[in-house]
Amino acid sequence: MAIADDALPLGRAAEKALSRIRAHLYNAPPGPDDWEALADSPYAAFAREALEAAAVRAAAIQAGKECYVADHAFTSDEVGVLGRSARVALLRDEPWLPELLGRLLPAVAVAPTAARTLPSQALLFEVTRAAREFPTPEVVTALRSVRGVIRHRGVPRQLDRNLKQIDAALADRPETAFRQPDLGFGPDGVFRRTAGAYEGLVTVSDEVLMTWRRAGGASLRGVPAAVRRDHPEELGELRDLVRRTRAHVATLTRALEGGLVTSTSYAYDHWREAFATHPVGRPIAERLIWEVEVARGEWRAALPVDDALVDVDGRPVTGSAVRLWHPIRSRVEEIRAWRDLLTDRDIRQPFRQAFREIYPLTPAELETRVYSNRFAAHILRYQRLYALLKTRAWSTHMLGPWDGGDEAEATREVAGRRWRARFFHSYVEGYAETALAGTDQVRFDRREGGEWHEAALADVPPVVFSELMRDVDLFVGVTSIAADPEWADRGEDRHRTYWYSHGFGELTAAAEVRRDTLARLLPRTKIASCTSLDERFLVVRGSLRTYKIHLGSANILMEPDDVYLCIVRGRGGETVHLPFEDDRLALILSKAFLLADDAAIEDESIMRQIKRGR
Repeated sequence: MAIADDALPLGRAAEKALSRIRAHLYNAPPGPDDWEALADSPYAAFAREALEAAAVRAAAIQAGKECYVADHAFTSDEVGVLGRSARVALLRDEPWLPELLGRLLPAVAVAPTAARTLPSQALLFEVTRAAREFPTPEVVTALRSVRGVIRHRGVPRQLDRNLKQIDAALADRPETAFRQPDLGFGPDGVFRRTAGAYEGLVTVSDEVLMTWRRAGGASLRGVPAAVRRDHPEELGELRDLVRRTRAHVATLTRALEGGLVTSTSYAYDHWREAFATHPVGRPIAERLIWEVEVARGEWRAALPVDDALVDVDGRPVTGSAVRLWHPIRSRVEEIRAWRDLLTDRDIRQPFRQAFREIYPLTPAELETRVYSNRFAAHILRYQRLYALLKTRAWSTHMLGPWDGGDEAEATREVAGRRWRARFFHSYVEGYAETALAGTDQVRFDRREGGEWHEAALADVPPVVFSELMRDVDLFVGVTSIAADPEWADRGEDRHRTYWYSHGFGELTAAAEVRRDTLARLLPRTKIASCTSLDERFLVVRGSLRTYKIHLGSANILMEPDDVYLCIVRGRGGETVHLPFEDDRLALILSKAFLLADDAAIEDESIMRQIKRGR
């Protein structure tokens, strides 16, 4: 039976709303009043019936009771109906929806055969679009969970791009953002399950881990053979719990980071009860810095310690509302103090916060007024740039050597779609098969009356400006040819001057954070006595040479004549606890450990470069 909503007795207001929604579903999005009218009508009951019918059909396909044809489980009209039903259910935050989606989404995302196709890719992405408009933690967790079982090669990448937007949108719904599922964890953050003579434990701390021990006894290194053999159901239950908990933690963490740009605040009591003291939320909350509204408009930064909030000097902080601390709102001294505290306590934050790069307006940007040239005139690897733009939820079209492929404008909307950044870039002929792009201005727009209007940079909220410029800095830092250690070996090339000037040039905000982090970490390492930091380089004194590793590109020069040393990846060295994830920082450290003991290097290509000219 077809799933349709064209003969429902809804009442005049809801029928008009449904008519407008149908007319604009794939164009300009309907207004919130239309969805509210539909959600307050008999359509709400129909939504459950429609989604249940879809789950039953999908289950029948999985069971072989209905014929399987890839992407044909539902017609396009049915997908539209189910999308409307999902939006209404999500808007109403229906308590029955998580369980239903837990059945529906896996059934439409994986073929009943070994094929890499899906029963309905269209419905999967329609639910994803619905979640982008009306996100809840449960739907995001369900999507992230099903992402791990999809066999199709391209669909997970598309889901990842959508999930970043959904995570950010979730932060705009504070009434649901901190809601925690009942996963069965005890107050200590541990789930226990007995399996014969053994006990399995799932623990939530910095990570979600499954461990085993003899009942009441010593811990074991892995899953006991007896459990694998005699208790597969209990083992499967624990593995499923680990998967679901990791998906939830990822959803919550990314929603929190997405909320940085909106500066969303939460009532203190709600934040504490729903998140900060919850066995799953507490390990996240305790590793983040929060701001407490101690008086109207006055905020103080604090860290959760022993069920209380204390400032950087250990003094209690109380107030009526809390929000995530962002360093752009703080003085340099306060930022340094928090970095010192986190480093001293070996606290690894769930995302980069205290060590987050910040981008205040520069005098040059105040002079240009409506645009920034801070990241102009860079040469980037275009394919990498395009992929990264999509990953970071920026919209753009593909550039190339065809009509209309010369220039592009990448955009990203944030803060409840009230602000938008535009990053201009253009196609550049590359080297061999490598397409390149040249960077240009960044501009900002504000939405007013449903339309976009260009804004002066000084009018953009500092957090919005900083976060979007941070994205652009990431694009340049990751995809610039200056960060490619093999580019110098291409022979004569018209971009070689750019490669050298930017590969060893002034540090960006990201590289400045890297320098500050190294200043804290190096004294703890075994290479502390043979390393030092100058304005742009980590200097490493080996037995054969002295080396300068650029803190932005990780490229290396050798003293005394600044000869370039090509090392694609560092090798060896001790493991250093990093306060945040940074591949470039890890690469710089690995190269430093390698070069500090240069006499022991066995790689002939590296040794030939080091010994040349000595």
